[in-house]
Amino acid sequence: MGAMIDKARQAIDKVNQLGELKDKIFTEFDFERILKAAAEAEQYCAQNPGAALAGMLVSVKDLYDEAGVVTTAASELLKGRAPAEADSECVRRIKAAGAIPFGRTTLSEFAYSGVGLNPHYGTPGNIFDAEGIPGGSTSGGGLTVAHGIVDLALGTDTGGSIRIPSAINGLYGIKPSRLLVPGAGIHPLAKSFDTPGPLAGDLETAIRAFEVLTDITVTPPEDAAKSLRIGVPVNAFVDGLDDRVKADFAMICAKLKEAGHELIEIDFAFIAQNAILNKMLVSFEAHRIYAKDFAKLETVGDPRVLSRMKFADTLSSDEVIDAYAKRTDIVSMFGAAMADVDVMIAPTLPRMAPKIAEVEADFDNLNALMLRNTGYLNLVDACAMSMPVQIKGEVAPAALMIGAPHGHDQAILAAARLIDPLFAGRR
Repeated sequence: MGAMIDKARQAIDKVNQLGELKDKIFTEFDFERILKAAAEAEQYCAQNPGAALAGMLVSVKDLYDEAGVVTTAASELLKGRAPAEADSECVRRIKAAGAIPFGRTTLSEFAYSGVGLNPHYGTPGNIFDAEGIPGGSTSGGGLTVAHGIVDLALGTDTGGSIRIPSAINGLYGIKPSRLLVPGAGIHPLAKSFDTPGPLAGDLETAIRAFEVLTDITVTPPEDAAKSLRIGVPVNAFVDGLDDRVKADFAMICAKLKEAGHELIEIDFAFIAQNAILNKMLVSFEAHRIYAKDFAKLETVGDPRVLSRMKFADTLSSDEVIDAYAKRTDIVSMFGAAMADVDVMIAPTLPRMAPKIAEVEADFDNLNALMLRNTGYLNLVDACAMSMPVQIKGEVAPAALMIGAPHGHDQAILAAARLIDPLFAGRR
């Protein structure tokens, strides 16, 4: 028995020790399929030394097709579908890099929520608080990494669904530029926004996964002492922060200045003023996919998700056309606003994770709040990532978001490599 099979067996044992939490994290967990994949990876890596993800365990959000498995999007509606005939391109790439797919993870139904509630599988707590939300929509994926079961998770990000669970569970989550990662074989929600990407427990593993998914080599930093020009938002991203997030972000900014980086205020009011466009366009695109199933979803669907889709019924054709045009303008405005800086930073979330019960009682408001900052960057079609920042005396870390215009992925990853060491060992 090889090392990769042993590693898979140990991880399977960890999953089986989760008790009822297992079924809140995985929509499908076939240990025989996993061990077969581990054996195949063992043989493949022996023949292909130096594979980028050799022997890494990777959980797969139940939106990605895997050959022979039903892709359900964590919905009762799709459980009766035929199994996928082939792997999605992203799954194919991680396997070609020597990784081992490790179970299919839960999500908010159809990936349409930032908090991670799912009435069909149950909602798990986060790694720091069993009663707190896990973050969505890549809820199960985030927890597989946070519990130390896998090395990586494949997630998707339409309004923040990689970065939010990463922020809540102390992980590194990368939302690449939307057109950089192939979406073939991934069940859509809103194709103008959907972006596949990785979640990991450390920065270099996340970057290695990014390289595999994008087929791009991230350039190593030439100068570890480089001074960054960093945009700090005003009139968006930083309003209404809770006391903990506000204090953490102030500390982070002070530390960046102390390290010699230049912080430059940028007025992003134009993003906040047009935030409704996210709601309009994602609802419109999701509506086109699921409208024919609305009657059935009244019975088998999550009513919160169905309500968000039905918002599109309130929109006229002219309003939708105008929304797409406005978004195009705002993307251009963001590029212009960012022209003189390397990256921008903001708190990933405006507040620390609320309790599951709080969100169930006030879903519309709290879901919108948790999606706010991440969604701003999806609106402007940015690339972005969330990284944890350890705070002395606190169990749950802060979460820092780094963003840049579409296509500037190298810039955010280079910045993360400079910023991450500044906050190591603060606990």
